[in-house]
Amino acid sequence: MGTREKILAAAAEIMTEQGYARATTKEIARVAGYSEATLYKHFRDKTELFVAVIGEELPQVSRAGLIEQAGTGTVRDHLIRFTRTALDFYTASFPIAVSVFSSRELLEAHRTAMRERGAGPRHPVDGLIDYLRAEQHLGRIRAETDVEAMAFLLLGACFQQAFLINFSGEKPADLDALSGSLVGTLLTEV
Repeated sequence: MGTREKILAAAAEIMTEQGYARATTKEIARVAGYSEATLYKHFRDKTELFVAVIGEELPQVSRAGLIEQAGTGTVRDHLIRFTRTALDFYTASFPIAVSVFSSRELLEAHRTAMRERGAGPRHPVDGLIDYLRAEQHLGRIRAETDVEAMAFLLLGACFQQAFLINFSGEKPADLDALSGSLVGTLLTEV
């Protein structure tokens, strides 16, 4: 594991335990076994480190590759895999991201930094909407289905479940079954 990867692993550990707001670059560098100056050779600031942790250390809901799968396999199977990945992603990222809301100033600074980097929580829902529209265009999802509402409902359910898992400290016995149930409730295939 290289220097950058060690720093990322330390950042993921600390941000998960302490949240984004309380994690410091000094502590991240110390846990990784490097100086803070070394950390800054690889990452411009803590927000860039946060984006890298979310994008490289956690399950990748935004890279689930749904749009490329339109017209192949079954819509149900694709959505179940996407939903399971979303459950894993939100469950892992919740402790990290929730502290961004601890102050208005921190939230606004974080919003600005994420916009500048072309990142943010809207990307997974937009990707899911694009996929659902592509499947609808191919006639594999009913024409009258509101695919935007479907995407928000599915990811909203995943986010809510992640909140419950993090709050209670208990994971449902079978996240695969939960994923299938969520998709089955929303999906009306042709």
